[in-house]
Amino acid sequence: MLVRLLYASRAVDTSTEAIEDILAQSRQHNPGTGITGILCYGGGIFLQAIEGGRMAVSGLYGHIQKDQRHKDVVLLNFEEISERRFGGWTMGQVNLSKLNHSILLKYSERAELDPYSVSGKVSFALLEELMATASIVGRV
Repeated sequence: MLVRLLYASRAVDTSTEAIEDILAQSRQHNPGTGITGILCYGGGIFLQAIEGGRMAVSGLYGHIQKDQRHKDVVLLNFEEISERRFGGWTMGQVNLSKLNHSILLKYSERAELDPYSVSGKVSFALLEELMATASIVGRV
């Protein structure tokens, strides 16, 4: 059974190296567990959707909750799915520094990434739009 989980967290270390390390680890680990997804990062905040088998996704989320590189981990949405939305990515990345901020403003009060102030449904709609506008890098 496939599931999709959407969560937000805050980065403990916001350096480029730390963020790249998280992405590299995801891209290395996820293919072996059948996990695909997308990671959006900006302003010290992660918004991530992960898809795969129920046990694999649950296990990864449990690991993220304990990961010292994340804090304020919040589950935004969890659902059973019939097909993957992010099947072409082991972990796609959105570069918010190069993004048209009107896209962010469309989904929140300010033109910044803040999944803590909107619903999981709104956060997922933002990810969908980022995919549609080709704002995602790292397709594998």
